[in-house]
Amino acid sequence: MKLKDKTVIVTGGASGIGAALVNRFSTEGAQVVVADVNKSDATELAKSIGGTAYKCDVTCEAQVNELVEFTESELGSVDMFCSNAGICFGQPSHAASASNEHWNHCWNVHVMAHVYAARAVLPGMIERGEGYLLQMASAAGLLNQIGDAAYSATKHAAVGFAESLAISHADDGVKVSVICPQYVSTPMLGYGDDEESDASGVITSQSVADSVVRGIDEEIFLILPHPQVSKFIQLKSADYDKWLQGMRTLQHRVVKEAGSTNIADMHKWV
Repeated sequence: MKLKDKTVIVTGGASGIGAALVNRFSTEGAQVVVADVNKSDATELAKSIGGTAYKCDVTCEAQVNELVEFTESELGSVDMFCSNAGICFGQPSHAASASNEHWNHCWNVHVMAHVYAARAVLPGMIERGEGYLLQMASAAGLLNQIGDAAYSATKHAAVGFAESLAISHADDGVKVSVICPQYVSTPMLGYGDDEESDASGVITSQSVADSVVRGIDEEIFLILPHPQVSKFIQLKSADYDKWLQGMRTLQHRVVKEAGSTNIADMHKWV
């Protein structure tokens, strides 16, 4: 899909990877709606690209519906909906120790927000015979995230939902891509927007956005901004027990060298 003259909604678009996607999509000639709970930052970014800002809590289906209705009334049909918003909290101790509130919030942001978006735009896309659903997941949805079971479990679910969309609606002309990066230098990891990292495994939001545009252009399902993830998936599927032992070894090493599995402690160690 070529983005020129397409109308694109990006949720969580005011900062981090979302802001990089907004800027990159605009550079490609798309009309971009910057949707975010932070209206002021969304407005500032939208002004800088000649786009449109909209305040939206993606965990509220009514607000997602209103976002789509607004976009359709102001800009025409939604050609692409990019479900990008994401959160992480970590876990206090054991793998089930995060609160129900945190588990539910992860589920609502990483899974149900994607469901709400698809519900809102699929009927129109199916009727037109074209459209694109771009889903932000994580390499944690293919592998795992040490120290955050709620994040990992819900990102796995996000990948699964994206697969269902791709299976169910390819014949309707609806394209689906799921983005699965590893560590990215964003505010979620304690970086400023566009801040470079000295850590070898951490890439910039701009690098992610470049990978995403290439993936959209080729209309591939699985977009991997960190190419090494493909090898890790193969290792996991070839010998699950060996892979699990390797992850345990990695966890021990992280705790020893970074002090904990808290993402704020270990991301600069990666």
